[in-house]
Amino acid sequence: MAESFESCLMRWKFRLFPCYRGTGARVRYVAADFREIRVEIPLSWRTSNYVGTIFGGSMFGAADPIFMLMLIHILGDGYTVWDKAGSVRFLKPGRTTFFGTFVVDEATTGEIVASLETERSIDRHFRVDLVDADGVLHAEIEKTIFIKKKVN
Repeated sequence: MAESFESCLMRWKFRLFPCYRGTGARVRYVAADFREIRVEIPLSWRTSNYVGTIFGGSMFGAADPIFMLMLIHILGDGYTVWDKAGSVRFLKPGRTTFFGTFVVDEATTGEIVASLETERSIDRHFRVDLVDADGVLHAEIEKTIFIKKKVN
């Protein structure tokens, strides 16, 4: 799916936002419906650690706000969405550029909306894999997102 003006604007905001910019990561694509975002984390002087591999903080920081922002756009103003927790599992050191593809499909958002018809709030877990250009898995990042329907 192509980017819309709004999703392209969001991608540019990531480039300008100091906290995200500090991770050294780049948002490369935001789908028009906000259901897919692609991120790139290059190995550079900004992202490397003491031993010359990608710094874990850059990896986690690159993933930190993405699922929350996707759900805010997808669910709309009728819902409160917050990051609640996160974890990262490092599998292999990163000596090259990493790529992450964040996806929130329609089935997932349908389950969220249905759950919130009977529950006050829910915690939903999302995972993104950071891979190199060959598709080799280097890190798994899991985010727990708090979601609540707003009362009018």
